[in-house]
Amino acid sequence: MKVSDYVLERLRDWEVEYVFAYPGDGINGLLAAWGRADDRPRFVQARHEEMAAFEAVGYAKFSGRTGVCAATSGPGAIHLLNGLYDAKLDHVPVVAVVGQTDRSAMGGSYQQEVDLLTLYKDVASEFCEMVTVPAQLPNVLDRALRVAATRRTVTAVIIPADVQELDYEPPAHAFKQVPSSLGVPRYAPVPVQEELARAAEVLNAGEKVAMLIGQGARSARPEVEQVADLLGAGVAKALLGKDALPDTLTYVTGSIGLLGTRPSYEMMRDCDTLLVVGSSFPYTQFLPEFGQARAVQIDIDPAMVGLRYPFEVNLVGDAGQALRRLIPLLERKADGAWRKTVEENAARWWEVMRRRAEVSADPVNPEHVVHTLDALLPDNAILAADSGSAANWYARHLRMRGDMRGSLSGTLATMGPGVPYVIGAKFAHPDRPAIAIVGDGAMQMNGLAELITAAKYYREWADPRMVVAVLNNHDLNQVTWEMRAMQGAPQFEASQSLPDVRYADIARTFGLDGVRVERPEDVEPAWRQALAADRPFVIDFRTDPAVPPIPPHAPWDQIKAAASAVLHGDSDRTSVVRQGVKAKIQEFLPGNGRS
Repeated sequence: MKVSDYVLERLRDWEVEYVFAYPGDGINGLLAAWGRADDRPRFVQARHEEMAAFEAVGYAKFSGRTGVCAATSGPGAIHLLNGLYDAKLDHVPVVAVVGQTDRSAMGGSYQQEVDLLTLYKDVASEFCEMVTVPAQLPNVLDRALRVAATRRTVTAVIIPADVQELDYEPPAHAFKQVPSSLGVPRYAPVPVQEELARAAEVLNAGEKVAMLIGQGARSARPEVEQVADLLGAGVAKALLGKDALPDTLTYVTGSIGLLGTRPSYEMMRDCDTLLVVGSSFPYTQFLPEFGQARAVQIDIDPAMVGLRYPFEVNLVGDAGQALRRLIPLLERKADGAWRKTVEENAARWWEVMRRRAEVSADPVNPEHVVHTLDALLPDNAILAADSGSAANWYARHLRMRGDMRGSLSGTLATMGPGVPYVIGAKFAHPDRPAIAIVGDGAMQMNGLAELITAAKYYREWADPRMVVAVLNNHDLNQVTWEMRAMQGAPQFEASQSLPDVRYADIARTFGLDGVRVERPEDVEPAWRQALAADRPFVIDFRTDPAVPPIPPHAPWDQIKAAASAVLHGDSDRTSVVRQGVKAKIQEFLPGNGRS
């Protein structure tokens, strides 16, 4: 047995099902071993190493298991990095197995020789090791998998090409030999009782309690609901925790932050107590003013507590376990006025979203596109959004319910993961429909080529439905609007303008299906056609770049700066003024308690 054979055998022992990868001579030994192993674990061939990493991230996010990706030395290993940073910053377990030049060539400025230990030192800071002799295995691989799973991070194993070809020799029962074992222990840290009592005192004293939950609360849904009920609290969700609680609950205010909802903003503005569970939401300006609210945080990672806000009590522990121990200490709120206000604000928000989706645009309002999907989503759908203005509409218009799952590049906010995320999701859940909402910039950057990957594998999926909705507005829209709102600068065509591409036509040339939509009345039929298709389906929505993704609770100076930039430099975009003003006015319609 060669080292390469043993690596695959050990991955099978760890019950790794898929390795998302791209070949290259730096991993030729592993590729040969895959041939001898009857392609187990399954080698899933992406079109680019970055896409392989994104697919591993998507698989990990939607399966709850560790994603594994592989690449050759030099350029292949470099290409993985962006996807690996996406995993690291979103606390997703991913292991990268990468090749390296032969040991005899190291230090000789040899072709594709890159100092991978230095290169990977940051992204795989928890564990990165190069295998130089067979006896380092299985320890190195086991530790990489165990550390990734338990610390929810990225680890890396570097294997020089000549080491892959060596005969495998296990570590001996000897000095300076390191044996190893399989498995990840299940554990759930809990806060000490004294800290729980302090937290309960703060929460019981509050009259207007707001909760903010993130992806760390996903497995604690019943406990979150019970705490919210006891405290009469409203619940806002960080974007990575969008699927942690259904939006059908009347007290759920939806997303928070730059892409968030107005009721989440209002709740944080007016609350006197804050409970944060499983979230490292970074935007302090969307939390209560300092000194306004007493605050408690619960997080499983001791390195992530005490951030973002001056919390009075920081509880380190598993969200579900901590809340279960906290619940008996909580007192039910007698006055329901605060909860009623939160619910009224949330209900008004969804009505405003409906009205915003009905605003006419040229040719199609992107809010209409996503709002229409909301009512058509199967209860077991898996959703991904790419970075850009598409993420705004995903955050504000889609209501999670049933067993829906959803994610995006939360902390890195990189362009390009939308399509590979749903491909990874389809390998995690081949029996569930998956939908990606992406901008034309992200589609041109990464998504088009990865349609080939979908075409290669979709026949293996029990449910072949994988829908890619392209918001095709010929503009790098989020940056255009950020320039207008933050800098008061008009659109810089040279950097922002994108060529028109017939995305659905290209999908059909790959053996997939698709349709182009240029009229509002065709939006719903297109979604229905895509959700009934027998193969991956691309909808090319021609959307209006003049519909502003500026949040409805944006300061007036940002609204005015955007309008000024349009008036003074975007002569062909003046309709945006009408759109922006109309959207702003809708927040102050009769019945919302404001003059």
